[in-house]
Amino acid sequence: MNKTGIKADNTDLSDIGISNINHEYWNLSPEELTNMSIQMGEGVITDTGSLAINTGKFTGRSPKDRFIVVDEKTNDTVWWGDINIKFDASKYDILYKKITGYFEGRDVFVRDAFVCANPNYKVKLRVITELPWQNIFAYNMFLRLEDEEILNFDPEWTIIAASGFQANPEEDGTRQGNFAIINFSKKQILIGGTGYTGEIKKGVFSILNFILPHERDVLSMHCSANIGENDDTAIFFGLSGTGKTTLSADPKRKLIGDDEHGWAENTVFNFEGGCYAKCIDLTVEKEPQIFAAIKEGALLENIGFINGTRTVDYANVTKTENTRVSYPIYHIKNAANPSIGPKPQNIFFLTCDAFGVLPPLSRLTPGQAMYHFISGYTAKVAGTEEGITEPQTTFSACFGAPFLPLHPTKYAEMLGEKIKKDKVKVWFINTGWSGGSYGVGERINLKYTRAMITAALTGQLDNIRYSQDNIFGLAIPDSCPDIPVDILDPRNTWKDKEAYDIKALELAESFVANFQKFEDFANDEIMSAAPRNKIPQKV
Repeated sequence: MNKTGIKADNTDLSDIGISNINHEYWNLSPEELTNMSIQMGEGVITDTGSLAINTGKFTGRSPKDRFIVVDEKTNDTVWWGDINIKFDASKYDILYKKITGYFEGRDVFVRDAFVCANPNYKVKLRVITELPWQNIFAYNMFLRLEDEEILNFDPEWTIIAASGFQANPEEDGTRQGNFAIINFSKKQILIGGTGYTGEIKKGVFSILNFILPHERDVLSMHCSANIGENDDTAIFFGLSGTGKTTLSADPKRKLIGDDEHGWAENTVFNFEGGCYAKCIDLTVEKEPQIFAAIKEGALLENIGFINGTRTVDYANVTKTENTRVSYPIYHIKNAANPSIGPKPQNIFFLTCDAFGVLPPLSRLTPGQAMYHFISGYTAKVAGTEEGITEPQTTFSACFGAPFLPLHPTKYAEMLGEKIKKDKVKVWFINTGWSGGSYGVGERINLKYTRAMITAALTGQLDNIRYSQDNIFGLAIPDSCPDIPVDILDPRNTWKDKEAYDIKALELAESFVANFQKFEDFANDEIMSAAPRNKIPQKV
């Protein structure tokens, strides 16, 4: 057995059951791992110097194959159900032996890293992968160690990713051959049967969503964050398609991170050391920072090329619409270093309301913030997915339901407490439609949305009058710098006011119906923020 790379002297993979390996490769550089990927026929170099690979059968996460081991630590704490699926502890032990035995006679790639940029909350990881490009992903996405730190490294959590290993569902208790299993008691994540790297990223995010709120009083968040020249931190929540990445990428503000953060006492910090961005229809005009970041060291997944070239065709969806790129955060020119900011002054909930009902800008009370945080609303429009012919409501608790081991009200109540304590202003931003639903109205101009966010960040909305809408109870500003007054109240933008009222009540009913599963756990302040199901009569 040959060992290559730098590692701690007292470290041996046999301690965790991996032995009789062909080669061990420890903490290799991205350049070394890229060269090995090419030699193994696992990728090609694009004309910008990035490595392009295919993740195989799976080009996205498989939520129905994500499990959590049920034991004394998790039985009464995890929010069990369709998202957090129970896995038998004894079955786990058997499967663990199988997957570690799978590496016998094979090459193994090991990456030591950590998550949580704030050193007070650092969690140390050891990521063991079957393929070199999986290890590049770990280098890009997690926080990197100096050589002297590696020499004294002792991991808290171990992630084992064996893309070629297939479980036997009848014997192993899985649904099918692929799986991602979290064991909180043993501090391990097992990933098998899939090469999709997002399973590694979101597995780690899931453990932080348990550890930090439950054990360390830190609110974990699926959001982007940036910081201004006056050390003012802003947080952006939003589901896919709402503009989270675009609106948090501000040349006048430094990027703290684009996806996962913690909010502790007087500070917001990035969990990760890189970005994992969608590539579909990427252009330098729409996303100049991401486009420029795709260079040597970046890892492209499942993309296509312009025929006869090594130039990426970002419109090509032959393999998947979920084309992705990972790169270290230092590929972004205006990234904050370290990825830490002070406590936030402003929070933005972004939604793409394709029904044209919600105002483009409104301010939320703490109770409303908790309610809409738990709801996590946006709408899919026709053409985004097969079979969708008209707008459809989408709700994802805390804007990240698939990664929440605890009940959503736990995160919402922590959010409410922090908003009140730190006197944070919370804004609801609709980046969707105005003047009618999708197909009738028009998409809210991006320059207007940017101007609204700038006005909120610079305090220009602090001392103006607000009016409350009748159904959702949202506080709508009567004016906003550089914004036409007539677009601020969405009802005014509809020619048919009665049609607006009908559509608004339909959306309100969707919110109420979605929230029924949370009612037994929600406090009175949260429940009082629910929208009305009828329009109050004028006296």
